Amino acid sequence: MENRSFLDKALTRPEKGDKIEYFNFKGRVSANVLASSQETIPSPAYVYNADITKLWDEFQALKSECDYKLTFNTLMMRVMVECLKVAPRLNAHLEYNKKSSCGRLIVKKHINIAMPVVLETGETFPVNILEAENKSLRELAEQIDDVVYRFKTTPNVNQVLSEIVRTRMVGFVLKGKLMTTVMQGVSGYVGKYKVVEFKNLIKPEPVTPDWIKPEEIDEGTVCFTNWGALNKDINGLVTYTPILHPQVFLMAVGNVRNEDYAFKNEQGVVDLGTKKVLPITLMFDHRLGGFADLAPFIKKLEEIIENPEIIKNW
Repeated sequence: MENRSFLDKALTRPEKGDKIEYFNFKGRVSANVLASSQETIPSPAYVYNADITKLWDEFQALKSECDYKLTFNTLMMRVMVECLKVAPRLNAHLEYNKKSSCGRLIVKKHINIAMPVVLETGETFPVNILEAENKSLRELAEQIDDVVYRFKTTPNVNQVLSEIVRTRMVGFVLKGKLMTTVMQGVSGYVGKYKVVEFKNLIKPEPVTPDWIKPEEIDEGTVCFTNWGALNKDINGLVTYTPILHPQVFLMAVGNVRNEDYAFKNEQGVVDLGTKKVLPITLMFDHRLGGFADLAPFIKKLEEIIENPEIIKNW
């Protein structure tokens, strides 16, 4: 084993033979948002193991009848929209100054859902489904397909991301965060960590209509994490995942699984049955005030699960 100097060990420098992967543009943007979220948002989680047996049957029936591509993932996003309509404070952005303890909650007019997409490289990156509150189930399904397709076929996603980054850097300047602006700007365009050519900052490549739009990969108003769809062979549930700053709410769904249970039949005899269970994790910013803001969301969720025929009207 090669001897390493004390300084190399202290600075945790890589050893000979280690593989080094620098963050690409998408990685930098995601890491920045997630790190900021971890530092600023105190978020508890509520895990709800929902018996979706009746909802699953209604979904399968609707899927076999409809003439468009319908996934359970899309259905759960539409369920989320209905629940947010009765719990509007969860569809919001929160601004807070820890030094002065001043803050404000901006309840958003539109429901823009950030959801992760898996790329061919194995990376995941969120896309934004805009104005979901106005969409039927069909319109939502078609919008998701369109946004995901344009994101995966955009020839230069970095160019679109650079527009978002430029906007955020201006925001940092206006908020007095000059050092943050300088450090991110310099490291993004110069040196070994650069992710964009400097010429693109001065004279950016034009974005064509068939590309993903900046607002479709910028921050949404809420986040829907479909871990179950992304990892279909993994059995488990999400216990914690950071909310994307400045959002205040995130809904994560796992895999639908069969679960055996005991019950008393009509004759009062204990019998065995099988039900469909979906683990749902609800993360919320505790600075909203507490569980009371989540209660209407859960009540509406249970109402839809118990009366799933309503999805036919969506």
